[in-house]
Amino acid sequence: MNDHGRIAEELFREGYNCAQAVLIAFSDVTGLDRETAAMLSSSFGGGLGRMREVCGAVSGTAMVLGMVKGCADPSDAEAKKAHYRRIQDFAQRFKELNGSIVCRELLAGVSVTSGGDPEARTSEYYKKRPCPQLVRQAAQILEEMLAG
Repeated sequence: MNDHGRIAEELFREGYNCAQAVLIAFSDVTGLDRETAAMLSSSFGGGLGRMREVCGAVSGTAMVLGMVKGCADPSDAEAKKAHYRRIQDFAQRFKELNGSIVCRELLAGVSVTSGGDPEARTSEYYKKRPCPQLVRQAAQILEEMLAG
């Protein structure tokens, strides 16, 4: 089995946003090619278009869970409920480790702005942000969920 956490962190460090890093890391599970996964998740970085809402790592995880264990039949209420519980379980586990699933709260104490252009990925950028660890944690939780 791949070390999805390590892969997600490496992808983030390559310049992918948090959602992209998680979704691309699980391409062996979803069957998505890198470009499709990157395009699909490109809007979710910085807490949805840098608005600092739900963490991109959480959004990327939700995309993987939707592809692998989601529900496609709108009339299947039980499958929908089961899937929402799965997403809530992931969110709770992530929140227990990090205190929140909201980007701006996860970046508390880091000087960040909402909106605007992304910051350059310098060594200082990586020193002040928890994002590499957050994508690793999200991918590790997801890996455990998929294995169980």
